[in-house]
Amino acid sequence: MAPKSLILMRKSLLVGTGIFLILVSLLIFSNFYTDLPVEELKQKYTNDASQFIEIDGLKVHYRDEGEGNPLVLLHGTAASLHTWDGWVEQLADSFRIIRLDLPAFGLTGSNSEHDYSTDAYVDFLRSFLGKLNIESFYLAGNSLGGRIAWNYAAKYPEGLRKLVLLAPSGFTLSDIEEPEKKPMAFRLASNSALNWMVRYVSPRSLVRNSLHEVYADDTKVNEPLVERYHDLLRRQGNREAFLARVQQIYQDDPSKLTQIKAPVLLLWGEEDKWLPVEMLEKYKEVLPNSESIVYPEVGHVPMEEVPSVTAKDAMHFLKKPILDALLSTPNILNP
Repeated sequence: MAPKSLILMRKSLLVGTGIFLILVSLLIFSNFYTDLPVEELKQKYTNDASQFIEIDGLKVHYRDEGEGNPLVLLHGTAASLHTWDGWVEQLADSFRIIRLDLPAFGLTGSNSEHDYSTDAYVDFLRSFLGKLNIESFYLAGNSLGGRIAWNYAAKYPEGLRKLVLLAPSGFTLSDIEEPEKKPMAFRLASNSALNWMVRYVSPRSLVRNSLHEVYADDTKVNEPLVERYHDLLRRQGNREAFLARVQQIYQDDPSKLTQIKAPVLLLWGEEDKWLPVEMLEKYKEVLPNSESIVYPEVGHVPMEEVPSVTAKDAMHFLKKPILDALLSTPNILNP
């Protein structure tokens, strides 16, 4: 017969385990968020400039604002066209600005085949521009949007006048020394045992922490910003799409950058934790004639964190006559 002390210990262990499981269940339940219908989100995240166009079975949310030469803007992972609000305020008087929610994000949502390869995004962008009859334009992209932009520029150089890349992805973290840790949301999404937290739980705290990772200035991570990112993550289909995209293996070929014919401006935040500024040197090695600007005390989304400064720098680059741009960079017309 077991000693009374051992019986009490077992009972205590069972009670403790039960309490722990109850607390974990309460934590999960309190952070469980259902998907949000797109029609509900439209009421909150569209405005008079918002339009929808059907491409490959998707109703793509985009905005077409301003006048002048077209400037197409591509956002990064888990973002939306709203990431460019500051640029639109600064540049709409000088350019016709076209921005969109890429497949898997924002109000556009997921595609039926869950193909989020770079080639699929490039072909999608080609179709989108064709539908809008855009033949000559400027192109800018951040992070994933930057990767799509430079791959597009390499594959379809005709009509592209200039290219602005803001902390573009494309090189792997192993390409630089002492790479930063993979962002928490990506680690969870790529872990088969934990990715249910992204699909079903998706706590606001996870979104808030991710924003603190991409912003260098924590004071700019306010509740409206967290709410927008969290709401659009919960758009029907977006969480499955995020998991599918993170789990796909990307095999981009950075040597394609040498095929780019348009002048290139590279913008990077010095405090970027997702794609460290050391990656800028990798791009400059392949694009020796590109221009570049590094922003002190700025993170991974410079166009959100310092919109006025980055928009001004982009304006200067885009407005500069192409011949002047060529003359101002080494090894082209003045070796």
